[in-house]
Amino acid sequence: MIKTVICFAYVVAGVLGLIPIGIVVVVFSLLGLRGPMSVLMYRVAQGWALLLIRLVGCEVTVTGRENIPRGRGVCFVGNHGGSFDIVLLLAYAGRPFGFVAKKELLLIPILNLWISVLGGLFIDRKNARKAIRTINRGVDRIRAGGAMIIFPEGHRSRGAGLLPFHSGSFKLATRAEALIVPVAIAGTYDVFEKNYRVNKAPLKVTFCKAIDTAAIPSHGQKQILPNQIYSVIKEALEG
Repeated sequence: MIKTVICFAYVVAGVLGLIPIGIVVVVFSLLGLRGPMSVLMYRVAQGWALLLIRLVGCEVTVTGRENIPRGRGVCFVGNHGGSFDIVLLLAYAGRPFGFVAKKELLLIPILNLWISVLGGLFIDRKNARKAIRTINRGVDRIRAGGAMIIFPEGHRSRGAGLLPFHSGSFKLATRAEALIVPVAIAGTYDVFEKNYRVNKAPLKVTFCKAIDTAAIPSHGQKQILPNQIYSVIKEALEG
């Protein structure tokens, strides 16, 4: 229980501490320095994530980091077992990345700032036109050399194993003709969601070999690509 209180206090302190940093990042981004600010913000978040992992006491095994491309756009595709997934990715992806968040999170003060400065995009799934505009922003970001991450299960699996993938979630990658790096994440459900207390648990992150979506025929991108990546992640989780 004491560890849970300490870790939550650390998370809250980190969130509140972001406010002045976030304001500076937003201002300089508006002045045309989005690239350097993105790297700066990622390094801050990376340090925060690494310290949180140490506070929780998790032993983390990371493999395949050599499969993460540098200097070009990439889309990470991962399974989503628990809320600690993002912490692991911040700690070990080694490069800034954004993600697509539901628009309702835009209404939560401070959290919305965190998501924004980390490169997150807010999507309105009930409005097709707005959703497409959001996806296109993500596509532009990847084409410009940035990174995005998607969780095609649609929500956290909460210990239920690898859930089916929603093929529509791959539009971000296929429209950008991006390299996809499948990411298999194991153990994060046990950190918090298992009993809603912070627990020390062995964690494993595997960055699998990149898949070039441009090499897959358009007629196969809707089903062949999701099935291929599903199989890669499943194999990595079972290995």
